[in-house]
Parts: sequence; C-alpha cells; structure tokens
Amino acid sequence: MMKTANKVAAVTILFWLMKIVATTLGETLGDFISMTLNLGYTMGILITLVFFIIILSIQLSVKKYIPAVYWIVIIGTTTLGTEISDFIDRTLKTGYLIGSLILFSGLLTSLFLWYKKYNSLEVYPIFERNKEFYYWTAILFSNSLGTAFGDFLSDNMGLSYQTGACITGLIILTVVLLHYFTKINRVVLFWIAFVFTRPFGATFGDLLTKPIVKGGLDLGTLNASLVSLTLMVVMIIVSQRNYTNKSLFQR
Repeated sequence: MMKTANKVAAVTILFWLMKIVATTLGETLGDFISMTLNLGYTMGILITLVFFIIILSIQLSVKKYIPAVYWIVIIGTTTLGTEISDFIDRTLKTGYLIGSLILFSGLLTSLFLWYKKYNSLEVYPIFERNKEFYYWTAILFSNSLGTAFGDFLSDNMGLSYQTGACITGLIILTVVLLHYFTKINRVVLFWIAFVFTRPFGATFGDLLTKPIVKGGLDLGTLNASLVSLTLMVVMIIVSQRNYTNKSLFQR
C-alpha cells in the first residue's frame, strides 16, 4: 500500500516568518482590491473567494506538500479573511468588537468540530483530506479574526498602528517563551500564536499603508503589497529548497 504523504508545512521559525509576511500581504492586498480599486467589500469577497476556492482545490488535489501551493493558499486565506472581516465590520456595521466575537465563535466552532472528530488538533503532519478541510477552515477563521481584532485595537481602543503591532508582537513573544520554558500544551500555544500573528500582520500592514497623519508610512496598498509579495516569493524559494534538501536526505 502506498504511504500517504504529508500535505502541510512543518511549524518552524521560517513558518512563522512566512505567516507574518503572508498576513501583511493579505491585509494590504485585500485593502487594495476593496478600497484602492474602489470595488467595495462585497465585490472584494467575491474576487478573493473565487481565488481561494481555485487555489484550495489545487492544494487538496496534490498528493504531497508543495511549499508554493501551500503558501499561496495561506495568502488566499489572509486576503479573503481581510475582506470577510471588513464586510462584517463595515458593510454589515456590526463594529469591530462584535465582528471579532462572531469570528472568534466561528474559530472555536471549527476547532471544536475538528477535535470532536479526531480527538486532537495536531496541525502537523496532516495526511487525510477531511482533516485538511478542518485545518483550512480554522485557518480562514483565524485570519479573518485577526483582521477584525487588529482593527479593534487601532480604531476602538485608539491605539496607534505601532502600539498595536507592539502589543500583538509581545503576545507572540510570550507564547514563544511559554513554548520553550513551560509544559503548556503545544497545540494550544500554536493556535494562540497563529491567531495573533494575524493582527500583528494586519496592524503592520496598516502601518505601511495608512497616511502619515494617521500614524502610517503612507506607502499605499499597491507598493506595500509589492514589497510583501517580494519577501514572500524569496521565502517560498528558501522553503522549497529546504524541503527538497530534506527530502533528498531522508531517501
């Protein structure tokens, strides 16, 4: 019987760096589609949803982990997550707090159903397609939640983008320290870190794009997206080389 290959990325330092850049790209690209191009949040959701469905279908159809495909899906979840969050918060006018609570409930529900079926929330390795569905559903909710929570920090709590990024960055650092110096469940720490890397990326994306009078660097959504995309491409190439070398070594 042929052994089924793992389909997702291992959780390493490079993984977290790529996750942060992907979330920043998702924030700036989502804002570029809905705001800079003035297409609106509803059209933004439709465009990013179609892209997400196409690339997720490719990810589910491949037989093994392919870094480029995997990370494009991650970018798809961060971009779609930005549009979903903005649609709930602004178009439906729920506000950032209620929007965050709605998305947090969705994340908890997806994780609960995942745990109920598999009695575990282990994120690596993943071999089964059904488990991979749970994996991507939870990731989409977490990235949508991160956008709403990042906006909540800056708009509702009146924090500058720099302060918001520092707060979420400190939370991530705390999780890292807990990982290395405590016996707290690693899966729990992973999901906490995964959720908070999204608002970190969101606030950092806002820092790059928003006007100087609002505490941003005023690079614009297009330029900020191109910078993030360039960094992402470089790291995908590095990830692919590391994966290829590891696979050759294990043969």
